[in-house]
Amino acid sequence: MNPMERLAELAEPVTRHPTILRVRRNHGLEHATIHILNRHKYILSGRSSESGFILLGEAPTEQVESAVNEALARMKAGEHKLALHPNCGTNLVTTGFLATALAFIGFAGRSLRQSWARFPNMMVAMMAAVFISTPLGMSVQKHFTTEGDLGEMELVSVRRETKTLPFNGQRVTLHRVVTRQG
Repeated sequence: MNPMERLAELAEPVTRHPTILRVRRNHGLEHATIHILNRHKYILSGRSSESGFILLGEAPTEQVESAVNEALARMKAGEHKLALHPNCGTNLVTTGFLATALAFIGFAGRSLRQSWARFPNMMVAMMAAVFISTPLGMSVQKHFTTEGDLGEMELVSVRRETKTLPFNGQRVTLHRVVTRQG
């Protein structure tokens, strides 16, 4: 068992809590839906909650509903890896955390002269952190922020909305996807 799996095992009382598990399952379904819509060249982002998820971006509502249904069917048939997406915010957070932690450790308690002397080594270390952050982020997704086993989840509704952004007045399209655990 690798360290991430061991940590996930220790965290199970939290990650398997019914509310958190619903969010993780919706997050996995969100990713699977985006994978399917990406095949059709739609560029979307999403945000998951306990009751479903929101997809932000332009796509026909019928395509979104079809993609959610396909994602549900495929994941229930065992395609749990659809829950993982390389552009997930988890990967961004992992990258940011690693780079920031390395910078903090590498430059902490040093004079300005010592910091500049260490700068080339820290740059290489931070580049290495960025390099390993994607596989690490995917592992964090797999064990903590998404769930590929959707259980008895079912689709309740897909509703299209148009919102106006507050500062620039730009109109954005979103789809609110509502799910429930059967």
